[in-house]
Amino acid sequence: MRLALFNKGRLGLVDGEDLVDVTDLLAPSTTTPSGALHQYIELVDRGGAQQFDLSGRARVPLAQAVLDAPLPRPGKIVGAPVNYLDHKAEMQYSTSIADLGVFLKANSSVIGPGQDIVLPYSDKRTDQEGELGVVIGRTASRVRAEDALDYVFGYTCVLDITVRSGEDRSTRKSFDTFTPVGPWVVTADEIPDPDALELRCDVAGETRQRANTADLIFGVRQLIAYTSSVMALHPGDVIATGTPAGVGPLAHGDRVVVDIEQVGRLEVGVDGSQAIPYEQRPGR
Repeated sequence: MRLALFNKGRLGLVDGEDLVDVTDLLAPSTTTPSGALHQYIELVDRGGAQQFDLSGRARVPLAQAVLDAPLPRPGKIVGAPVNYLDHKAEMQYSTSIADLGVFLKANSSVIGPGQDIVLPYSDKRTDQEGELGVVIGRTASRVRAEDALDYVFGYTCVLDITVRSGEDRSTRKSFDTFTPVGPWVVTADEIPDPDALELRCDVAGETRQRANTADLIFGVRQLIAYTSSVMALHPGDVIATGTPAGVGPLAHGDRVVVDIEQVGRLEVGVDGSQAIPYEQRPGR
């Protein structure tokens, strides 16, 4: 299944060129910032999975729907630094994820399809990093790599936006709007091998990144096993699996597109109209 949030928080199942509204099939609950899909993932974890009967349900053409981030406020976003050898080479890093471990991004940095990345600084390079996102479906603590995919709910497209400045990774990657996610979440049964997916990222109509997740240093299984050895993963958490070579600066007016085989196509804009000189940042 492909599950999306649309039109201010409705939960939709993608069926051909339509979104079928299945919001009322969730267990009754109040609206929360985490969103209806997050609630559904938790419902499934509690054993409440159900088949969707689409007959007679309201449909909205995808072309007319306003898609939101499928997980507007995940419990946590885990990043995988330097997880492709070609990215390690282009950035001239001497270390990789095997040395660095993982990092956390603020969940307030999430935006959805069609929204804008807001550049904070006019004189510091801000790069795009296209990545496969893994959505956790069950609480995972110290799981074995061979069992890791049993803990996955699904997959999505992620952009890990990064300022090239001197602060810690979590700061440079946690500005508001710095984690576009979407356009939906594809359930794990649709993707038998997440370590064999073609990924492409275009900026301003030109392809900057093209890779296969087979080239990950820590593949999806190993990444879940490693991360869960450090911190418990909970339903709705997102792991951004790392970016390949081809990162580069964003400019006002750019369109950024991440396209991942079997997952989907995420497109966002870039707004530099509010950028300030780095030396004028608060705290200087």
